[in-house]
Amino acid sequence: MSTADYKTMTTAEIREDFLRFFEEKGCKLYPSSSLVPDDPSLLLTNAGMNQFKEYYQGKKTMPEIGACSCQKCLRTNDIDNIGDATHLSFFEMLGNFSFGGYSKADAIAWAYEFITAPEHLGLPAERLYMTVFEDDDEAIELWHEQGVPYDHISRLGEKDNFWAAGPTGPCGPCSEIYFDQGEEFGCGGPNCGPGCDDCDRFLEFWNLVFTQYDRQEDGSLPELPHRNIDTGMGLERIAAIMQHKSTNYDGDLLQGLIGVGGRLSGKTYGEDAARDRSLRIVADHARAVTFMISDGILPSNEGRGYVLRRLLRRAVYHGRLMGIEGAFLCAYVEKICELMGETYPAVVENRALVEGIVRAEEERFGATLDAGEQSLASELEGLGEGATLSGEVAFKLHDTYGFPIDLTREICEGRGVTVDMDAFDACMTEQRERARASANRDAWGTFNDVWTALSDRLAATEFVGYDKNEAAARVLAIVADGEEVERAERGAEVEVVLDVTPFYAEMGGQVGDTGTISCDGATLRVRDTKVRGGLYAHAATVEEGALAVGAEVTAAIDAGRRELIRRNHTATHLLDAALKKVLGEHVSQAGSLVAPDRLRFDFTHFEALTADELARVEGMVNAEIFAGEPIVTRVMGIEEAKASGAVALFGEKYGDVVRVVSTGESEEPFSRELCGGTHARNTADLGLFKIVSEGSVGSNARRIEAVTSMGAIEYVDERLLTLDEVARELKCRPDAVAERVASLEQELRETRKALEAVTTGAGAGKVADAFKGAVELDGYKVVIARLDGLTGKDMRSAWDGIRDAAGGEPVACVIASATPDGKVALLAGGTDGAVAKGFSAGSIIKDIAALVGGRGGGKPAMAQAGGSDASGIDAALDAARAALGI
Repeated sequence: MSTADYKTMTTAEIREDFLRFFEEKGCKLYPSSSLVPDDPSLLLTNAGMNQFKEYYQGKKTMPEIGACSCQKCLRTNDIDNIGDATHLSFFEMLGNFSFGGYSKADAIAWAYEFITAPEHLGLPAERLYMTVFEDDDEAIELWHEQGVPYDHISRLGEKDNFWAAGPTGPCGPCSEIYFDQGEEFGCGGPNCGPGCDDCDRFLEFWNLVFTQYDRQEDGSLPELPHRNIDTGMGLERIAAIMQHKSTNYDGDLLQGLIGVGGRLSGKTYGEDAARDRSLRIVADHARAVTFMISDGILPSNEGRGYVLRRLLRRAVYHGRLMGIEGAFLCAYVEKICELMGETYPAVVENRALVEGIVRAEEERFGATLDAGEQSLASELEGLGEGATLSGEVAFKLHDTYGFPIDLTREICEGRGVTVDMDAFDACMTEQRERARASANRDAWGTFNDVWTALSDRLAATEFVGYDKNEAAARVLAIVADGEEVERAERGAEVEVVLDVTPFYAEMGGQVGDTGTISCDGATLRVRDTKVRGGLYAHAATVEEGALAVGAEVTAAIDAGRRELIRRNHTATHLLDAALKKVLGEHVSQAGSLVAPDRLRFDFTHFEALTADELARVEGMVNAEIFAGEPIVTRVMGIEEAKASGAVALFGEKYGDVVRVVSTGESEEPFSRELCGGTHARNTADLGLFKIVSEGSVGSNARRIEAVTSMGAIEYVDERLLTLDEVARELKCRPDAVAERVASLEQELRETRKALEAVTTGAGAGKVADAFKGAVELDGYKVVIARLDGLTGKDMRSAWDGIRDAAGGEPVACVIASATPDGKVALLAGGTDGAVAKGFSAGSIIKDIAALVGGRGGGKPAMAQAGGSDASGIDAALDAARAALGI
């Protein structure tokens, strides 16, 4: 079968053609959503339908007949397989979707048209095969109506061709489209066909899911209110097909990245299987890492950050295997910006940040690899050739140091040692099972809970707290212990949903409001406010009476507390702007806490701030406060906001309409950010800004804690009080404390120097006396003496004095000392000449250490020991004399 019987298209051409095709059919084009999903039950965006989950659930409606997108996705559940012909961690998923807008027949007809029409993919119809769910006669006939022969349509079971959100909920049959790569890729088996596990002849590249049922607890499958369409076509897979290649890694985009590895390593792709795998892994992982960081994910030891760090370190390791020395991943970042920056401009916008984090992580992992190698070397010391390294030890190296098992095996093989891979695999399996239990990787995540049900039924809460501290509202729902209830009595801990609220719910770092909910029959103390499924949940205690669903209430926030929060929130904006001006544009907010008493601001930066930098940042913020600039808030479209220069938070997702908060009315204010939080009315409201601390919160992030307003006054008062107390203790004025401390430090240094002189001086005298009593042995002199009052460090100085006194002649010593606290130190030393004549410091110390209640040893030229029994010193020295024949 010829590979030239259809045209060639680039990845970019396929992406553009697919999206334009479905737009012309009436589908709305949606940009790719972030790799950080809105759904908290998902770790990472792993399917094109993630951003449309609420449409499937009926929470949102779409005026268009459907949607289409090219979604960036990331999956790592098969990380050990990445680098083979098919598996990728990062990939792009082309998809078209319908939520009751167009039919199953339309989806099939359009798919067939796009695949076969000469103006689109133009694939030969005879090389296309379809699979359908075994009971889906409708799909078979719909494909046949398009001209697909019955012998090109196969029925497969539920495992292959039926999709479900979970044990219950939305589900439906699938239909997969396969491309026949030719007999040369086949296994030759009599049953070889689409879905064959023994060969790669039939390559699946597009899956159409017809979500039409709502599976019940009893297993029944009633129809959903409307049928949905969810399709997914891997862009890398179809690009390989359209470029007449056989694997995902042979397409133009990934080959461009593989070429970077070839250039850096000096190796040629296609000459060595193991090296080719490393080239593929680094290309894949570098792309994943670039997009993850660009979407706001930072390296850490848990969650998404752990996935990022693992991919990055795996890329670095495989770079080493290829012989690439030093940091190299930034070369990949540059190429990714070149190849994909036009489609995904965020990678270009965040390039400086991506490169900074990648470079820092590479350097850190280099040190980690070195530490792992040292630990492994220590483990191998006691193992001879033919021994086996424990699988548990190999796993510890992998889990603790990030030390790859391949490298462990390679080093072990060089020593003739094998690794217990069965035990290692068992540890890995146990770890994977723990990971599966803690992270739901299904594209739908959690489908049914009380808040999902409430958000399906209730309209989103109307927030009026920008302008009001109090509002009339109606109780829409009460939740207690995860269950919806109609009434809550005195003492109950509940979460209350209102139709209208002045309470700000915790988000964007700003803490939730507190206050009261009251009516004639009840008073509730609200201790926190959070968003759950689009609804504002007021966590409260019923203090008086009873509250029922439907009650008309007054919701009132703690206005004084909110005012302090407003000021601290505005301070974070000023701080962000100041940091960018002082440190550079790579600074991005990586987290925050805005509380009434303090603020915490995490930001991307790669080293500690100097005292001068902190002073400049603090000075800039206070200058804006003293300028008394009004805080201006405007609501506008997201594109208009970005065009105005408004700063979007790193990794944050925004809707089509946003609030833009600026300091002042000028065209270029000190700060302008997209923000949905509450703010001060004027910068002067903040009063004063003081940085309390600055430190590291991760490998590439710093944290500043600060206070404003009343918190700043309390902080300054506390510091002044401490200064006064110190001044009293030092018996000086507060303004003379620094001078007094410097004077005391000088006195301390002089005292220590005098003490050292007393110790070493007396010791020096004792050494001179001891050397006078040196005994002449066969070719060298030996000094045996007790020199009390010396530490172990001082004993080495005493030995240096004995050598100096010998004037270059062969000499040895055995000396002992007892300090006032009862600790004993023994030292034996010998020059090269004394050792050549038979003196062995290690043997002597080993023999006599027990006499002072200790143990020790060393080499022939130097040995030391410590002990706790000073009464045995004389006996120990006598034993040394006897050993030397004195």
